[in-house]
Amino acid sequence: MTFKKLSIGDAELEIMKALWESNEPVNTQYISEAVESKGWKRTTISTFLTRLVEKGAISSEKRGKLYYYSPLISQKDYRKSQTKNLISSLYNGSVKEFAVSLFEEQALSDEDLKELRAIFEEPEE
Repeated sequence: MTFKKLSIGDAELEIMKALWESNEPVNTQYISEAVESKGWKRTTISTFLTRLVEKGAISSEKRGKLYYYSPLISQKDYRKSQTKNLISSLYNGSVKEFAVSLFEEQALSDEDLKELRAIFEEPEE
């Protein structure tokens, strides 16, 4: 399954973060505790979970009376697909234009620049 066009809203992303932090399938109770600061009711969380299952972002498995949820896409893969979508839609597919905009907006700290240099200077194996 391709996740290139997977659209996850901000609230759904909070649910995904809770799932990514867990290294095993989790139930609604775990997710409720993980996003407790949001003040969402269980029905709201259940709605988000249903949407994420329908989108193919997570799976659900019934164990006894409870459902357990697992991500079907890793956080790394999701970030990668969203970065590609951003560059494609806002920068005409040009990584160079994207990088230039970061420099022009002074959105990169000295530490960021240092990390980027290290990435580009690494020899390929």
